[in-house]
Amino acid sequence: MKKHRISRRAIALAAVAVLGLAGCGGGGDGGDDTPPWAFVTTLGGDTTNFTGNQSSSGFDTPAANLDGAPLDLHLQGDADFEVKFIRAPSEDFPEQDGVGPVFNNDACIECHTRDGRGNYTITALQAEPEEWTRLGANESIFLRISTETGEACAPTPDNCYCAPKPVPGFSDQLFHRGVQSLRADSAFTGQADVYVRFETSTVTYADGEAVTLYKPVFEIRNPYDQPGERPGDNEPPVSRLLQADVRSSPRMGLPMFGLGLLEAIPQADILALADPEDADGDGISGRANWVCDEVKRRQGDPEPRSLGRFGWKASTPSVLMQGAGAYRGDIGITNYLFPDESIAGTALYDAYIAEHPDDDGQQGAEVGEDIVKAVTFYSNTLAVPGRRNADDPGVLRGAQLFDQAGCTGCHTPRFETGTHPGIWGPSGTVEVPQVAGQMIYPFSDMLLHDMGEGLADGRSDFGADGREWKTRPLWGIGLTRTVNPLAGYLHDSRARTLPEAILWHGGEAEAAKEAFRTMDKSDRDALIAFLGSL
Repeated sequence: MKKHRISRRAIALAAVAVLGLAGCGGGGDGGDDTPPWAFVTTLGGDTTNFTGNQSSSGFDTPAANLDGAPLDLHLQGDADFEVKFIRAPSEDFPEQDGVGPVFNNDACIECHTRDGRGNYTITALQAEPEEWTRLGANESIFLRISTETGEACAPTPDNCYCAPKPVPGFSDQLFHRGVQSLRADSAFTGQADVYVRFETSTVTYADGEAVTLYKPVFEIRNPYDQPGERPGDNEPPVSRLLQADVRSSPRMGLPMFGLGLLEAIPQADILALADPEDADGDGISGRANWVCDEVKRRQGDPEPRSLGRFGWKASTPSVLMQGAGAYRGDIGITNYLFPDESIAGTALYDAYIAEHPDDDGQQGAEVGEDIVKAVTFYSNTLAVPGRRNADDPGVLRGAQLFDQAGCTGCHTPRFETGTHPGIWGPSGTVEVPQVAGQMIYPFSDMLLHDMGEGLADGRSDFGADGREWKTRPLWGIGLTRTVNPLAGYLHDSRARTLPEAILWHGGEAEAAKEAFRTMDKSDRDALIAFLGSL
């Protein structure tokens, strides 16, 4: 992997050497092999905040360079982010009505606990991991769903650049919760119930230490087009949701901080890291995901395509589209970017509206443009937490090992941000100048990589195939369990620890994973200590 890793490091580190380690903390000497970024503490440039970087508040502090009216807007977005929505119409709380009729959670904060990863209370620590357990109201995970024929897709504006195809009669997301009166056969169930259990496997380090890995397996039951159970000859046809062409993939809520900085990275700098044909033969390709851009569509652009930056498969191009989509999808709250209900036109929706014509909150924008913009500004301006223990000899040794193992082949340490595109709305654009011109250290190349069969979901997402995932930024990862003790790692929270997350790597990351697996324990501990400092 050395050839490719050096070329990526050259791109990522050249400016650091020229600028003399702007934003460094400490002056420890990690040795000749210590990469310059190992000493940097201000991972988010001027936005970095050190006030909560040792506590459960590590992810929910405003960017350090916010003040005045922008800080007020951030705080307003913070309050809106925590609003719990209820069924419409509500005379007592009209500003909170509109949830559903199907949804996965009822507030933004429910999927992003303290602005970090979501809760996953059905964990692999349960006593009987092989037992099926039903997802309830307190989970931050849901299933994406779509249909696939197995034929190659040619991206065009008409097919929204190979956007996932919704399951007929359902949607492109499985909503396992619903308002009480949605289904007479199953109160509070949405389109279907979702159950989970765990399969286990064992990985052994070179020194003989064994690690048990847990993989969640999901099962869909009780779909609304096949209610109840009918034995023998009276069994109904197989639900459309359970047919062979349907693909499903779990998604866990992601951390919210640093998003504006990632959106401000110049597109050319991300594409410069891509090597889709693996031209240098090092086994690491890195591909961009080009996705449908709803903002461009509404602005009348005949080619509404943009580089995907957010989500587990880089399937959304902006923080605005990610947030507005989550309002409409995850919570069932329509807005100016997505004014139609997520299941509009389905039999379940039509039946519900026929029975509840007074529920006029189910049409049009249920949350105002000002709120969407405030929440998006808040999401763009949450501070990246400053590093801890950057001068520790063990941490510096871990940074060396992280680099030598080839982890920086995908987890690119450094970018310099350009100008943020702003938050568009029909009444105007909100600028986000605080994230522009910053030296940042997200440890991500923002590209798709084949992560192997162990993590594969078998579901395409625009240009991403069933084995590809976007490189997750590593900044703040050391505070994950401090912020939320119930959080896990990877797209379905299967990994309870950072070593487990590494051991799930495969595909293009196989060599780096093997380098970690074959290290002695002291080196493994040092590498994990480095990650813990981020």
